[in-house]
Amino acid sequence: MTTNKNRQLALQVSRLYYLDQLSQTQIAKQLQLSRPTISRLLQLAQAEGIVQIQINDPFTNRVDLEKELKNKFHLKDCRIVDQTAQDESQILEQLGQAGATYLQSILKDGDILGLTWGKTMAHLAKYLQPTTLQNLTAVYLKGTVANSSASNYSSEITRSVNRAFNTQTEILPVPVIFDHHQTRDLVSQDRFIHQLLDLGRQANIALYTVGTTRPSAMLFQLGYFDQAQIDSLMNRSVGDLLSQFIDLDGQIVDPNLNQRTMALPLDELKQKNYSILVAGGTAKLAAIQGALKGGYPNVLITDINTAKNLLDVKKGTAN
Repeated sequence: MTTNKNRQLALQVSRLYYLDQLSQTQIAKQLQLSRPTISRLLQLAQAEGIVQIQINDPFTNRVDLEKELKNKFHLKDCRIVDQTAQDESQILEQLGQAGATYLQSILKDGDILGLTWGKTMAHLAKYLQPTTLQNLTAVYLKGTVANSSASNYSSEITRSVNRAFNTQTEILPVPVIFDHHQTRDLVSQDRFIHQLLDLGRQANIALYTVGTTRPSAMLFQLGYFDQAQIDSLMNRSVGDLLSQFIDLDGQIVDPNLNQRTMALPLDELKQKNYSILVAGGTAKLAAIQGALKGGYPNVLITDINTAKNLLDVKKGTAN
């Protein structure tokens, strides 16, 4: 049972420790008590409510966190969802809702929307609501044909976009990666394909995510690479942006592979009025950082934990 004498002693120890900032060893010497006794008295002070510890996290204010990210990475805009759990499916749902809401807040009549495929984009697309926008054009910024039975979600995304915006999304009906750059160059010269590529360059809004280099990464599951190529990309890159693999500084890691890739060149993302990166979760942190350091997006939509980690990375305090 705790006596008043013990409470008074706990109060005295707490003042010396928290207010006078003496060490436990110094307090033990001053009061002629053992070091373990001082530790137990400090624990008692918390248990009895004599001391209440409150941590004021400067990053819990989402608005302030968005402002700091905008300043650090020179962004036009930033949206952070309050998802704090690390569950990937929950993060995707929150990002999907936030991404759809943001996109529909900036779209206007006559816009050209550049799209990509993937799981994150599929979650976003399903939250798009029907609008009365006129003459909106949507086009894919990279090839949509997969080399395996695995889905890249382009069909689902296309249906949702068409329904919401009363448009007919222009699909780039070729593989995103060719076996030879000569083949890619030849296909690019086709009049129809050339028009689609040009439409992607004209898009004033680009909406995309980043891929990881985990073994389960979608781009690794679509049949474009053998195991040796996958291992090389896993070692040299942090992820892909429009199916173009980048390092932690946002630089292309394999120029030869890029010559075989049917996608909007990354530098052209910097020219868009809205270059919107929607991505979150621990697995995508390095790829998001690479994209930001490369200066490709001017809008970021992410979760709160990723946002905090990005600021730590920027300050050089994260691993």
